[in-house]
Amino acid sequence: MSDLPVTAAAMAGIAIVALGLVLTPGPNMIYLVSRSVTQGHRAGLVSLVGVAAGFLVYLVAAVAGITAVFVAVPAAYTVLKIAGAGYLLYLAWQAVRPGGHSVFTVKELPPDSARRLFTMGMVTNLLNPKIAVLYVALLPQFVDPGRGSVAMQSLVLGVTQIVIAICVNAAIVMTAGSLAGFLAGRPVWLRAQRWLMASVLGALAVRLVSDRGHAAATT
Repeated sequence: MSDLPVTAAAMAGIAIVALGLVLTPGPNMIYLVSRSVTQGHRAGLVSLVGVAAGFLVYLVAAVAGITAVFVAVPAAYTVLKIAGAGYLLYLAWQAVRPGGHSVFTVKELPPDSARRLFTMGMVTNLLNPKIAVLYVALLPQFVDPGRGSVAMQSLVLGVTQIVIAICVNAAIVMTAGSLAGFLAGRPVWLRAQRWLMASVLGALAVRLVSDRGHAAATT
């Protein structure tokens, strides 16, 4: 374990953030569920490959760019921390706000070719504000410059996030039809899921604001 560029705590932290975000309804989940229900599991999985490609684009950009930010502007930790916490609180509010609707309220989509499914999955992910903020403001909170290469730490943490996101989304794709039918007549279950996700995201926001470890490491 000591040979890893990141600590077990950092790995666990990014894993919790990744799980919280992937289970919080957003553009990726809405598209994958709708595509899977209207065109089948295969179409959903092809779309998911496109989503994975979008994650890789963000990961490459993060590995290249976060290093420069940390070296040039150590105080950026504080800005990123505030931005990340604020966004988590925004997602928490979106999960429980009045008038919200379930991601399993399916949008009808016309059948598309495999190439278009892949492209739309990637574009949906690249234009997803949740993922942009994840890599710009949240992932850096788990990087410790005192442990060595920031780029390598960002790579390990990013791969961890991608694996979790792909596994969860794949499970959603394969069960989208059944879940949509099951939850359609059970509003209490949907409400409980929203409040659970809001609680997790709110706790993560508090953790980011109260954690001074990374700021100290840069000074």
